[in-house]
Amino acid sequence: MTALLTLTVLVLVAIAIWQMTKIFELSQLKTEKAEIANDTDNKYNGYLLFAFLIFIYGITIFSFAKYTKVLLPEASSAHGGEYDQLMWVSFAIIFFVQFITQALLHYFGYKYRGEEGKKALFYADNDRLEFIWTIIPVVVLAGLILWGLYTWTNIMDVNDEDDPLIVELYAQQFNWTARYGGDDNVLGDASVRLIDIDRANVLGLDESDPNGDDDVIVKELHLPVGRKVNFKMRSQDVLHSAYMPHFRAQMNCVPGMITQFSFTPTVTTEEMRLNPDVVEKVKRTNAIRAEWAAEGRPNSDPWEFDYVLLCNKICGKSHYNMQMKIIVETEEEFNKWMAEQTTFKQTVAPAE
Repeated sequence: MTALLTLTVLVLVAIAIWQMTKIFELSQLKTEKAEIANDTDNKYNGYLLFAFLIFIYGITIFSFAKYTKVLLPEASSAHGGEYDQLMWVSFAIIFFVQFITQALLHYFGYKYRGEEGKKALFYADNDRLEFIWTIIPVVVLAGLILWGLYTWTNIMDVNDEDDPLIVELYAQQFNWTARYGGDDNVLGDASVRLIDIDRANVLGLDESDPNGDDDVIVKELHLPVGRKVNFKMRSQDVLHSAYMPHFRAQMNCVPGMITQFSFTPTVTTEEMRLNPDVVEKVKRTNAIRAEWAAEGRPNSDPWEFDYVLLCNKICGKSHYNMQMKIIVETEEEFNKWMAEQTTFKQTVAPAE
């Protein structure tokens, strides 16, 4: 509501300034009635072009200086480094081209402004110039596309090499559930048609499939560092999207089908909490929460960094709160945690 009121006020102020400008023009007896711009108008418009050029460069520099602190820290997955490198190279090319083309655009707009008695030169074509400004974008874009396709192919190659941990992510409005394959690392068959809430079969596991007996169902996702994880994703109701930003991982969860994604965690939760960018972010966040606590506002408890699984599709009114904590730990810590969990066979109620 505050943002809407602020926008409304800004619009009204702009309208008021515009109306005052028109009134000022009408009040000037010597104001020319012609609608055709004269040399003075063109000169001032040229100056305004330079002023706008300075503005867009200034706002760009300000944005980088002010808001880069809210970017994600370094990637915590094996493929994340290549993903980030592709993104930053693309940014660098875009900003380099933008810097040059915007400068030329605004400079030419001023230098070749309309002046009385000056006639524009008719310049039909220049094959060499056209070849240059065509071939350079073709080469650059082709390089980015080929690099992007190579990176995409590597990231989306979900295979069983290197003994991956098999984990199912089950999405429903508005929470996540994780299922591990247990001792045999094989998930049992499941279907939403087999869900039986009364018997605690919340994911619809097929009880006739012995592979599901040792499956472990949890509400907190634990991953061993350095081991590849193959995710199988299902949705119970609507389209969701499993988004793990710190691992540069995202995949849609589609009702009626199983989607897949794979990555190898490379940084434990404890190690990431010591990352300077994360330390600074926690400090800023807790400073804000301390102010909230002093005002008696909710959600003011001190915050500690954790990896998180989010839903990146607007799936309903509580979409914003559809998340699950992720803990990346050593293999020993992960095995100890797994040994403490109960299996599906131990938790499901016997059939009557």
